[in-house]
Amino acid sequence: MSEELHPSTHPPLPPTTEDDRVAWLRLLRSRRVGPATFHRLMQEHGSAQAALEALPEVARAAGVETYAACPVGVAEAELKAGAALGARLIFIGTPDYPELLAETPDAPPFLWAVGDGASLLQRPMVALVGARNASSLGLRMAKALAGALSERGHVVVSGLARGIDAAAHLAALDHGTLAVVAGGVDVMYPAENTKLAEDIARTGLRLSEQPIGTVPQARHFPARNRIISGMAQAVVVVEAAARSGSLITARNALDQGRDVLAVPGHPFDARAAGCNMLIRDGATLVRNADDVLAALPARAEAPAPPQPDLPLAPPPEKRSLAETARLHTDILNRLGPAPLAEDQLIRDLSAPAARVSPALTDLEVSGKITRHPGGLVSRS
Repeated sequence: MSEELHPSTHPPLPPTTEDDRVAWLRLLRSRRVGPATFHRLMQEHGSAQAALEALPEVARAAGVETYAACPVGVAEAELKAGAALGARLIFIGTPDYPELLAETPDAPPFLWAVGDGASLLQRPMVALVGARNASSLGLRMAKALAGALSERGHVVVSGLARGIDAAAHLAALDHGTLAVVAGGVDVMYPAENTKLAEDIARTGLRLSEQPIGTVPQARHFPARNRIISGMAQAVVVVEAAARSGSLITARNALDQGRDVLAVPGHPFDARAAGCNMLIRDGATLVRNADDVLAALPARAEAPAPPQPDLPLAPPPEKRSLAETARLHTDILNRLGPAPLAEDQLIRDLSAPAARVSPALTDLEVSGKITRHPGGLVSRS
């Protein structure tokens, strides 16, 4: 994404009171408010409470007259459920929040975490992903890579799916591993990995951006994948078919500026087709953990110099109803069902980002467009 779309790379100030935490939950859980729109509203209005108060007007500008934000009771119930589970919220802008993930444009405003591995969030991470119906050789490779990487100080991140994910978590258990799940942190999916999920929480963490109790649906998995790749320095694909969720994770990684590595496989094995395609297209070939470590970017030993405080973003430009309607129409005419990069849309419209971004927020809240991981938008 171009810098033009993100005037400030600083995350919003994290909540400090219970009322603030409730407001953050209410804002993100409000209908059609995803992470990108959350950040945009926070940038425009300065706080979650102010954004909540502005939401009905934002919806009216997009033609929705009866919009209501998430009720206070729903957010309070989620906090109560998390506390009963022993989970805690990790907010963007706090020291515990993964640094690399915070730099992504659609970073989750907060993550639910279950487990005793909070210190892992500040260590270098490598994501290992791959096929659910993995071969015996693929499972052995995942275990070998995860075991060696964790022994050498890297935290293994994966998605707790059956197959390669489960093998990677299992091999890294002794040193702590991070499982990013598609549903709530309390929902064991798939059920066959329930014991593994419980074991992960003893030395590592289960993480999710979804509400407590959420049963994962198909749409949750691509969103989960962007978190896996966003947290890690690099993504290693062990086995993947030509069309698979692992390749979505790899594409997210490239969009996020992460290194993508792949284990080659036999040309006749469909489970290796995705990995072979990635290598053909420039991904680093992986034979062992040394290949992964050699490809990782060097870590700076000295702390980064303190950054000066940036001024708050200017208030959104006032637009007449006619101007707003014309811009909404222009945007919808440019979009179709295939996702398009937001910065490309802005170039196509020949309009300032400061005008287009608030209009996209209006259209998302009204349900006329859909945001996708990686800064993509499509017409709903």
